[in-house]
Amino acid sequence: MNNLVNDPRPMLVLALDQTQAMIDTVGADELHLPTPCPEYDVRTLLGHLITVIGRIDLGLTGGNPLDLPTVTTGVDDVPAAWKERRTTLDATLANDAVLTQICTLPWGTMPGAAAIGAYTGELTTHSWDLAKATHRTDLLDDSLAVYCLPLVQRAIPAEPRGGHVPFGSVVPVADDASPYDRLAAWEGRQP
Repeated sequence: MNNLVNDPRPMLVLALDQTQAMIDTVGADELHLPTPCPEYDVRTLLGHLITVIGRIDLGLTGGNPLDLPTVTTGVDDVPAAWKERRTTLDATLANDAVLTQICTLPWGTMPGAAAIGAYTGELTTHSWDLAKATHRTDLLDDSLAVYCLPLVQRAIPAEPRGGHVPFGSVVPVADDASPYDRLAAWEGRQP
């Protein structure tokens, strides 16, 4: 990847690395645990993350991310499935043209650079969900939450929430709350 000004790919790669590290730590005895994302336990969140990495690649290559289900099921080896999709996505990200590729995503049409930013936010948040559920928040990189918070605040309005804005109300947190707590709270999760 070139050193392009405002290139969001390095932060997406960091989010992908963090998500992969979280996936690699999940044990079979943790699959039933609830996550801060109310519709997912750890097992379904892992299935959603397999979908997300596939959707990122589809969106960045002109495909329709909604061709993939919200949750990928029937995966026996989640880390292996993630790594397989990651190899495909890494090849896509290596092409600088991905930054200007017009992408049609579930929430709108935008250039690849904006799509990459949005998906960095999604992966960072779901990494936190997984870390919180499995008590591994010490593995999270605060720089990702610091990077994603202003992106998420611009993309997801404080009001209204619900309906076409599928997030709960912003949860109040202290001004000195951790970067991940501020990010989770903005997205309607209890930190």
